[in-house]
Amino acid sequence: MPETVLKPRTKTQPKTERPKLYKVILVNDDFTPREFVVTVLKGEFKLSEDQAHRVMITAHTRGVCVVAVFTKDVAETKATRATDAGKAKGYPLLFTVEPEE
Repeated sequence: MPETVLKPRTKTQPKTERPKLYKVILVNDDFTPREFVVTVLKGEFKLSEDQAHRVMITAHTRGVCVVAVFTKDVAETKATRATDAGKAKGYPLLFTVEPEE
């Protein structure tokens, strides 16, 4: 009688990896009015009045402050739009993006 060899079928599951996250950072400057920074934070990042004020004060005292964490595309878009809002009013407001560790 012939010998039958059975091999188990293997299913490969594709591994889905979470997208890398990026921090949007507010860089302090001595020229942009605090009220304007709070307005930009509320408008672009949907922060409450209190949250926006705390982020602005932290950036003012420490030099920089992480505003929020997003995927790369979203972080770059929000940082660019917020920086452009400052430029449109003639302020040197600056938001940068860097990878989260």
